[in-house]
Amino acid sequence: MTEQWKFEARGPIRVEGGIKARSKRGAIPQTWWSERFIEVLESFGMGGRLQRGKSYARAGQVLNLTLSTSVVVGLVQGSRPEPYRARIGIKAFSPQQWAHIERELAGQALYAAKLLAGEMPLDLERVFAELGLELFPSTMRELTMDCSCPDWEIPCKHLAATCYLLAESFDEDPFQILAWRGRNREELLDRLRALRGTQQVVPADTADDPLSGHLHDFWTSPPPAGTPEGPAASTPALDELEPLPLEVDGVPVTDLLRPAYRRFAG
Repeated sequence: MTEQWKFEARGPIRVEGGIKARSKRGAIPQTWWSERFIEVLESFGMGGRLQRGKSYARAGQVLNLTLSTSVVVGLVQGSRPEPYRARIGIKAFSPQQWAHIERELAGQALYAAKLLAGEMPLDLERVFAELGLELFPSTMRELTMDCSCPDWEIPCKHLAATCYLLAESFDEDPFQILAWRGRNREELLDRLRALRGTQQVVPADTADDPLSGHLHDFWTSPPPAGTPEGPAASTPALDELEPLPLEVDGVPVTDLLRPAYRRFAG
């Protein structure tokens, strides 16, 4: 006990090159989905203990953070020479559950359009709830947390720092939330394209071209053979939506919006 107290009393060993939270004060999460994640943890009575991890997250004490299906692992430098291993686990959805989720998302044009554009729909949780699923855990029993440190409290400051940096990783890439639940970005988007009949085929003569040369048409389905490219080729978000029942001087409002969408895409 005396040795443990000495380690804790002198504070963590400072490290170089750790992962530092971008936020220097106040709240760390910046988007609705990362805020929701922290809110869920706080609702489990973790609020006070979570705060202890902010200084670790901002000081760069987390050396590494990895996310895979069901498990997030953070290596956190504490007061001992050997970094602590903090793990946060959640149950992944089954393949059958993901098949239901993907069909539901593909069947609603707005959700599909936003996800294919790399955005997280505001009410995405509702889609999961209607299928009897929870995107975020609703009880502490749905999460497992453990750390190799001697602190018996959950979460300890090493787990708390890992939680905050996990929330920031959700800010950077919301698809990480879905990957944690068992479906990575590429798999999900490929399934949505296939279900909506917009699977992209890469021509053989452009297969080796760098991605940077095709950013303007990355989300665009190729036109049918023998058909010149038209306005729809550069406005995939509009084409994912159901036709709008509005006209201006006899012209469909969707066609009037295409020039603006092409300018944004450019």
